[in-house]
Amino acid sequence: MKIAIVCYPTFGGSGVVATMLGTALAKRDHEVHFITYHQPVRLDLLARNIYFHEVSVEEYPLFHYQPYDLALSSKLVNVVQEYGIELLHVHYAIPHAYAGYMAQQMLKEQGIELPMVTTLHGTDITLVGNHPVYKPSVTFSINNSNIVTSVSDSLKQDTLELFDIRTSIEVVPNFIDMSRYSEEFKDCDRSMMAFPQERIITHLSNMRPVKRIQDVVSIFEKISKEIPSILIMVGDGPERAAAEEYAKKLGLQLKIKWVGNSTEIDRILCFTDLFLLPSEKESFGLAALEAMANKTPVISSNTGGLPEVNENGVTGYTSDVGNVEEMALNAIKILKDDDTLSIFKTSAYNKAQEFDIHKIVPQYEELYHKAIYSKHNND
Repeated sequence: MKIAIVCYPTFGGSGVVATMLGTALAKRDHEVHFITYHQPVRLDLLARNIYFHEVSVEEYPLFHYQPYDLALSSKLVNVVQEYGIELLHVHYAIPHAYAGYMAQQMLKEQGIELPMVTTLHGTDITLVGNHPVYKPSVTFSINNSNIVTSVSDSLKQDTLELFDIRTSIEVVPNFIDMSRYSEEFKDCDRSMMAFPQERIITHLSNMRPVKRIQDVVSIFEKISKEIPSILIMVGDGPERAAAEEYAKKLGLQLKIKWVGNSTEIDRILCFTDLFLLPSEKESFGLAALEAMANKTPVISSNTGGLPEVNENGVTGYTSDVGNVEEMALNAIKILKDDDTLSIFKTSAYNKAQEFDIHKIVPQYEELYHKAIYSKHNND
């Protein structure tokens, strides 16, 4: 198949998943065209069957905000015409599904039927999409997609509750390439980050308010009083400065390492003993899955899709949002001795294998064939 993928090119989960999916599809001999405003951060262009088309938005003084959705829909039309694209897969409802629908209508006038698969990832539904300004457009775009998927059952239920949806939603979970974790890192040297007697705890996010990173610091403070440990904070965002100040007030500045956005996430996770994700909302919890694939148990909230990934009492523990006391106690249970930690590490890795990319990509391929078959039947 010739597939066009539209996504955000940033470090966010939707962009990472879209890039991994496209790369896997290319390895399965599909021709994959990424269409967005910048090369996705995890996209390797030096790979067979992968193409990138940049969306340029011309500055025009009449517009207070430049119309990216208009530029994207026009670019989609051009790429479909030039490369004979058979299917469009858009990730994140705003503005990609809306731009995809507009491209479909323009192509129809030229006798081209382009089926569209829309994948819902989270804040495009629960936060941005539910805003009164955007809600009618999001509802329309979802209902006019040929196939709609969500990354968790929790997100599917949220979508059905928040919007007037008249189409079915297929749950296709996020995934991870477990072959990347089949061998231990040869340079997984814990001594670079901590003393031998210390446990290593990690948090990874874009540090927006929904991630509750001050809760991460609070949980770590309670753990560090009982168990010698250090905390590695990976990522950057609007809440980082306030959390750093909070950590200083608690006297933790020497025990927390703020490393910013990193391209060595797997290397950091390979020597991590415990991962913290106390988010207010997570539609899936891709960061938790990445940790588990690195044999790292997870302490998380029980919101959204997290319980579908982090199995309470098996791969880690889940607690109510904001319950830092319970989260810290559960973390101490895991970290208190090597045997308990080893059991949780093994269980986390085993659970992660259920989300291996080689089990998930065929589900998307089946939906692609269904969308194309339906298109041909309607011709």
